[in-house]
Amino acid sequence: MWSLQVQTTFIVTFIGEDRPGLVETLSETISAQGGNWLESRLSQLAGKFAGLIRVSLPESASQDLQEALKALDADGISVRVSPCTGETQASDHTRLITLTVLGPDRPGIVREIAGALSVRSINVVDMESYVSPAPMSAELLFHARVEAEIPHQGDMDELSDTLDTIANEMDVDIHLEQP
Repeated sequence: MWSLQVQTTFIVTFIGEDRPGLVETLSETISAQGGNWLESRLSQLAGKFAGLIRVSLPESASQDLQEALKALDADGISVRVSPCTGETQASDHTRLITLTVLGPDRPGIVREIAGALSVRSINVVDMESYVSPAPMSAELLFHARVEAEIPHQGDMDELSDTLDTIANEMDVDIHLEQP
């Protein structure tokens, strides 16, 4: 008789020295424990390779998966396994906004923007940033793209004014759009 196995889901976070085979090692370890790699965000940064992976597997294999992944520390891969508490999706009470930021790199850009969002209960759901040299000079430019959820009652005009103030103070361009 066929039986339905109860599935569980984990978020696996990892970091290690960037090298060929690191993703293969992780995927083989997950697969060997009956895990299914559902989605991930992986990136190379400053000689390190790090990421987040959402994995599902039979609940009966969860302890074995956690132990097998933590054993990767011997291979120079630091891993943390966290159980998922549920799927998160955009609430009916929020709407998605996107910020793009470009300007001379300086300390505090992320802090200022994150503070402006946080105080308005705006939740960052995805952020990517990097620094690159300007095309015609040696000046470093900061680039960022932020997707966030703003409460429906959030005042877009007031947020835009605040971001304009930050842009002027930090000498960056901040473009706010609501799809």
